[in-house]
Amino acid sequence: MNYLKTARKMRNLTQKDVAQMIGVDRSTYTRYESGEVQPDNDKLRKLSTVFGVSIDYLLGRKSNSEGEESRMIPLLGSVPAGTPTEAIEDVEEYIDIYPRFVKHGEFFALRVQGDSMEPDIRHGDIAIIEKQEFIDNGAVAVVRVNGQDTTIKRVKLAANGLMLIPSNPVYDPVFFDSDQVATLPVTIIGKVIEIRRRL
Repeated sequence: MNYLKTARKMRNLTQKDVAQMIGVDRSTYTRYESGEVQPDNDKLRKLSTVFGVSIDYLLGRKSNSEGEESRMIPLLGSVPAGTPTEAIEDVEEYIDIYPRFVKHGEFFALRVQGDSMEPDIRHGDIAIIEKQEFIDNGAVAVVRVNGQDTTIKRVKLAANGLMLIPSNPVYDPVFFDSDQVATLPVTIIGKVIEIRRRL
């Protein structure tokens, strides 16, 4: 796993951008990223600051002070924060998940499209999802409608169905009764546990 490349892509930076930020030429940085040359301690500190990750992460030392191992999870593509539409599930890259989540559950990430969950969740944010079929009332979830159309919304559960609620008042909530939930179907894919905003 090339952690330099992964960290750079998380910040939407080019190799030239990073090289200028740490004071080396592009060819030198390219050799860092290819593994041909390892950055010295000074450059590692600068790279750590630029990417907002630890030096241990950049060196592939995937543990914290308590010895908890972290995990790389797939960024699968896009999920709309707006009208449901088919999600893209090709793996774009892998991102690091915090150690406290590693001991349980299955996780993946999706890139948010649209503005229906603003201001809390914005277009371009990365949503970290814990895969699960059931969700607490009022939680934000990735929901699949019609077996393929996927959206991210706050879910309000009721005895006679469920409602998908946007945060942005420009958009209206959508209610599905119990029959629609069963026949369309409407299914919970997972719970949003974290939102990451790329700078």
